[in-house]
Amino acid sequence: MAKTIPSRPKASSRDTVSTLEMVAAKAGVSPSTVSRFLNGTATVSEAKRMAIEAAIKKLNFVANPIASGLAGGKSRCIGVVTQAIDSPFYGRGLMGIEEVLIAADYVPLFVSSHWREQDEMRCISSLEGRRVDGIIILTACLPDKTLLDVAKRTPMVITGRDLGSGQLISLKFDHYNGARMATEHLISLGHRQIAFLKGTPSHPDATERLNGYRAALKAHDIPYDPKLTARGDFGEASGEKATQLLFNSGVKFSAIFAANDQMAYGAYSALYQLGLRIPDDISVVGFDDLPASSFISPPLTTVKHSIYEIGKIAAQTMIQLIGGSAPSPEAPPPELIIRKSTQSYPADSKQ
Repeated sequence: MAKTIPSRPKASSRDTVSTLEMVAAKAGVSPSTVSRFLNGTATVSEAKRMAIEAAIKKLNFVANPIASGLAGGKSRCIGVVTQAIDSPFYGRGLMGIEEVLIAADYVPLFVSSHWREQDEMRCISSLEGRRVDGIIILTACLPDKTLLDVAKRTPMVITGRDLGSGQLISLKFDHYNGARMATEHLISLGHRQIAFLKGTPSHPDATERLNGYRAALKAHDIPYDPKLTARGDFGEASGEKATQLLFNSGVKFSAIFAANDQMAYGAYSALYQLGLRIPDDISVVGFDDLPASSFISPPLTTVKHSIYEIGKIAAQTMIQLIGGSAPSPEAPPPELIIRKSTQSYPADSKQ
């Protein structure tokens, strides 16, 4: 007995792939009008807008961002180079960038260069090969000339630099005065022997924070003692090790200013292991004001460096730049956030 082959069901309207041309025909407008409407490159009348939106809904049309981008000479993608994707600091910046770009119908492409010039250049080349509309770099480490050369080809927004020319816009945070504020807070509490946990020397913000620390000491006639400084790499483990090295060296201090919150967390660990209490025995100040800093015990006094807001501003600046504007963005100023990790020295009095 011959088998009966079931007939193939007719395609439903949901199985039919709608095209931009079908939307145009349904709305009674040209395909180019629909394209410009979808890309946001043209203003259409209220009647046409309603007709296009009704046709899109009726046909279940889903725009192909790649195809529409290539047709308009744009990819609708923005490359984002960070130094460490797994960093709680840079992660906040990426969140701010993503929030703004997605709301503006752009797709962020994230890559990490790990503070190596050759890797940063590799990231940039890879993003340019994917025809991104622009590149955002969080704290670039490449030389100025290299960045300016890249910006001749691709619009760029860079944080942590004081650099700008044509298609390159920089967004610089005031690390120097932030560090000065942190150090002066400790001085105002009576501390005179203030240890400083330095960041990686190749980081420009690490150098500025060290300079701000030294400037505050000088302003209050406190001699700078290099023995009171220890090098870290902005990670928690390096803050712990640097604090242990300071104690092992025999140098006396009543307070620690860590160049970022992550190293301050490491200092907390070292002080706990040494049987010392914060702030009773040692006051501690950080830098960045990461979300965790208000939840550790005791809550950390720190300088607010809102990388989340800077990320949002960088993304907004990029959208303006590729849209033909000439933006002049400014980073939020540093703000001292006083919590429970600092107190007067000696306790309840001034030295």
